[in-house]
Amino acid sequence: SVPRIYERIHSAISAKLEEGPPLRKKLFHLAVEVGWARFEHEQGRGPWKASFLLWPLLDKLVAQKLLARLGGRLRTAVTGGAALDADISRMFVGLGLPVVQGYGLTETSPIVTGNHLDHNFPDSVGQPIRGVQVKLGAQNALLVKGPNVMMGYWNNPEATRAMIDEDGWLNTGDIARISDTGHVYITGRLKEIIVLANGEKLPPADMEAAILHDPLIDQVLIYGEGKPYLVALAVLNPVVWPDIAAKVGVRHDLPESLTDSRVEAKVLRRIARNISAFPGYAKVNRVLLLTEPWTIDNGLLTPKLSMKRDKIVARFAKEIDALYEGH
Repeated sequence: SVPRIYERIHSAISAKLEEGPPLRKKLFHLAVEVGWARFEHEQGRGPWKASFLLWPLLDKLVAQKLLARLGGRLRTAVTGGAALDADISRMFVGLGLPVVQGYGLTETSPIVTGNHLDHNFPDSVGQPIRGVQVKLGAQNALLVKGPNVMMGYWNNPEATRAMIDEDGWLNTGDIARISDTGHVYITGRLKEIIVLANGEKLPPADMEAAILHDPLIDQVLIYGEGKPYLVALAVLNPVVWPDIAAKVGVRHDLPESLTDSRVEAKVLRRIARNISAFPGYAKVNRVLLLTEPWTIDNGLLTPKLSMKRDKIVARFAKEIDALYEGH
């Protein structure tokens, strides 16, 4: 599945844990922590720990119940199409479901890299498959060469030359880093880098992934190209939103609740907590709150459930401009 499905499951679990008793939440996080440590030990990257003795109980009380909801007899979960957030893969792996992430493009037939079950770094997209080479080019763009690379775009030599150089290296347009083990980590898209008015540059995808850890927010887009500060467009979770609105003292079913200054301040504080590890300039100053989800049907998501950034920005252009009034 594409990462969006795993994100939705993770969000639903997080929302349930927030509603439940604190003990259940602690037990869940303990199961993930112990399960992840067991995984690292089995992969040869971590020591044996006494906490592993708790696993049979944690497996029965937590892990088996979740895996049963996902079908039960699962051996492996495969994800691709976009980078999966590390914390989300950590949760599934910790609960006993190995997540194997891969990477590729239509123009690479379509596989470039993939993880192996016995050499799995879930936060990476794996190592190059047999016969395929990868390296980093300008601006850390991931370049690919091999028999899987297309001959070119049909009747479009100009587009082909723009993507494949004379030595056969295809520029994926993705920003990456390559570890000592040869695992590839996708960190953003070249064309999606935001350049603020002060010249600071940042890839929004990492910030968006961090913000989505909040069960209140189902979808989010960071915007700020050429602007003095960042703003966020956030689609609220329909289950969590009414509870948050009640705590603030507004009615969730009234449109004006979405523009209430108290609500915005509360959401901005939640966003700030999730992106606190980012540089100081990566701060979200305003947020546009929405309740209608972005979907394939309304033209705001691709078939891979990725955001159509330009379409979303165009759809809410007037509301975005209002977030910058006076600046």
